Amino acid sequence: MVVRQHRSGGGARAVCALAVVGVMAATAGCSGSGGGGDRAVADERGAADALDAVHRAAAVLAGTVSGTGTVAVAASAPGYTAGTAEVRTSMETAAGGTRVTIRGRGTYDFRNRKGRLMVVLPKDAAGEEEHRPITELLAPGALYMMNRGAGVPADKWVRVDTTALEDGNLVTGGVTDPMAAAELLRGARQVTYVGKTVLAGVPVRHYRGTADIGLAAREAAPGSGGALAAAAKGFSTDTVPFDAYLDEQGRLCKVRHRFSFANEGPAVEVVSTTLLFGFGVPVSVRLPEGRDIYTGQIRQR
Repeated sequence: MVVRQHRSGGGARAVCALAVVGVMAATAGCSGSGGGGDRAVADERGAADALDAVHRAAAVLAGTVSGTGTVAVAASAPGYTAGTAEVRTSMETAAGGTRVTIRGRGTYDFRNRKGRLMVVLPKDAAGEEEHRPITELLAPGALYMMNRGAGVPADKWVRVDTTALEDGNLVTGGVTDPMAAAELLRGARQVTYVGKTVLAGVPVRHYRGTADIGLAAREAAPGSGGALAAAAKGFSTDTVPFDAYLDEQGRLCKVRHRFSFANEGPAVEVVSTTLLFGFGVPVSVRLPEGRDIYTGQIRQR
């Protein structure tokens, strides 16, 4: 099951204005690995609570629920920390036997829905042999980028309204906003408990299923639904396959989504992976002031 995106009107033009889209557009007809092949023995408790655990993942990260079943007493358990985390991301496609991967790293504040990531484009992704890492600030309804290139002064930010993007910035910026990645799980309709496994030394439960973007937008916490609502309108089929890994306290440690959208050629599949760890790390994100935001024309690539 894939998501096919319409590419027309102002939203498509906005998408084409971003540096990362050059990578995505160049990989028409590609496919990414589904991942999540590790299996372990499933226990009855995990299977029974699979849907509930996945639905609550975003709220547990924000520290707003204690959960039930597998995430019972998560918010009050000794040593429990949430609200913030370190983040590693990858977004990959493959075409002609060549895999193209965009990587990001940084921190995210799930309570305030703000984050700061350094995004590294592969060589030639922006029409150059190498490109300086792009600094991205993530905020409700907005994406800010520095080192955007394409005629943007080096000391200026580019601001993009993510609620106006046809994909809601699920793939446009080369990074799926960690909060959006978690909120998408609120739209899970079919969830299978795969079993227990270990992720970077942490015992986790692995769940696999599909999520409905429209349902996720309706169920999202205030401040998170706008971009998902835009994606729900911009995608002709809004079912997204996912693999999610939750620790014993119900915190989302890893999630992989498989998006597919139409460009001017065959459908493009994009595999977006978000890793979360170091929960409770200090996070400070200061959004640019108006005078620091570039308002000129961005050169098309």
